[in-house]
Amino acid sequence: MTDAVRVRALRVSIGGRTVLDGVDLTALPGRVTALVGPSGSGKTTTGRALLGELPPDARVSGEVRVPRGPVGYVPQHPASVLNPARRAGALLRDIARRQVRDLPRARRRAAVDERVRAALAAAQLPDATSALSRYPHQLSGGQQQRLVLAQALLLGTRVVVADEPTTGLDVLIKQRVAGELAALARQGIAVVLLSHDLAVVRALADEVVVLRAGRVVESGPPDELWARPRHPGTRELLDAERAETRGARAEPGPVVLRAHGLTAYHRGAPPVLRDADLEVRAGERLALVGRSGSGKTTLARCLSGLHSRYGGTVTLDGRPLPPSVRHRDRERLAAVQYVFQDARAAFDEHRPVLDQVARTAVRLRGTAPERAREEALELLARAGLPETLVRRRPGALSGGELQRAALARALLARPRVLLCDEITSGLDAPTRRRVLRLLTDLAAGPGGPALVLITHDPDAAWLADRIAVLDGGTIVEQGPAARVLAAPAHPFTRALADAYASTGEGRG
Repeated sequence: MTDAVRVRALRVSIGGRTVLDGVDLTALPGRVTALVGPSGSGKTTTGRALLGELPPDARVSGEVRVPRGPVGYVPQHPASVLNPARRAGALLRDIARRQVRDLPRARRRAAVDERVRAALAAAQLPDATSALSRYPHQLSGGQQQRLVLAQALLLGTRVVVADEPTTGLDVLIKQRVAGELAALARQGIAVVLLSHDLAVVRALADEVVVLRAGRVVESGPPDELWARPRHPGTRELLDAERAETRGARAEPGPVVLRAHGLTAYHRGAPPVLRDADLEVRAGERLALVGRSGSGKTTLARCLSGLHSRYGGTVTLDGRPLPPSVRHRDRERLAAVQYVFQDARAAFDEHRPVLDQVARTAVRLRGTAPERAREEALELLARAGLPETLVRRRPGALSGGELQRAALARALLARPRVLLCDEITSGLDAPTRRRVLRLLTDLAAGPGGPALVLITHDPDAAWLADRIAVLDGGTIVEQGPAARVLAAPAHPFTRALADAYASTGEGRG
């Protein structure tokens, strides 16, 4: 079958490390083939092999065959493939113009606009008119993801490689994106889905391929794998997905961080956050939930000094915080730390990960370099990252491994408040629970930071003490987690709780 994707005996080594070791798989047109496995198991490398975009120093053997024409790609970190100097609308129109060059000049503009509108609608990008006028950095992670999906849809490819396409999306939009991928398959496109989201995989995939340490250890239809997993690695993934993480509870202390009347803007655009009031108490776990693009990340960036275009006040221990990190002293920089959703973009690709993590203690706490490295190694090990791995450059680590390294780097500052932006997205279930357990243990311990979790992960929401729900840039509901999720008062919160329950993602 000429439209099938075929991989035979694929072996890839990068920097002396074997990443793939004899991978075989077939992805048929009209079907969704899902690759699952722990972070670092080789899913993304397999996807990049299909795209023909392995690193120049990669040593490759085996066979990769894909249909003629471009292969669409939706990456785990969408900002990496978006031009930061061009507005979203310009990026999409460039693709659409190449497809209508044969039309008469008088019809081209209308044809371009029609194609862009159709792609945006298919990708479920909310408030598309406003989003088109923004630069990529002015969009949330979920909006960036759907912008890249729209680009892939515009290309009209026969194969789409989707690397964690539901990462960073709320459960409502996640269902829509899964539906769109299914619709692509119904059009005869071969969809190769790389995912840690086993709920989406089970609902969407026709065939599941389980990778572990660069090898295919098991494959088959999802219902068969879920009912009768044969390999221990598959059973570990499924058991972790079914388990529940709660963690010890600490009695919240006094208010550490307070926001009052925050209204945030992007240049030349309507407010993206309106009149937000929020308190964060010592030792508590606060989850910010809501649709992608609802203002969660903007609120957290205002608190951390990464978005200074706002009205209102932010205080730390009752003292006003400068709106920009550039005007915060070392003590206040260390006190409020931010862990980014796109961890790869937060690391210098030319320096070893260990050096970059340890540098935080040197720069913000004045720790001696050798002692800082010792502390960094200890924290990285607790996050499941051995010394042999973190002495490498970021390119040698998977996205999930880099997320854990970014968490360790922020914790090394010994913050009062830790803002975590979708840090469990892109992690396999066992690793996700390890990170959540690490976070809950830290918050429960004496002197541990208050946690603000910007999240679409129901597990993270359920481990919170309090939840604040945002919709359309407004905090529409907040209160104790059990009450908000079990007896929501606002219509959007009810829809969110119902969506959790319908996908089996909620935790009672």
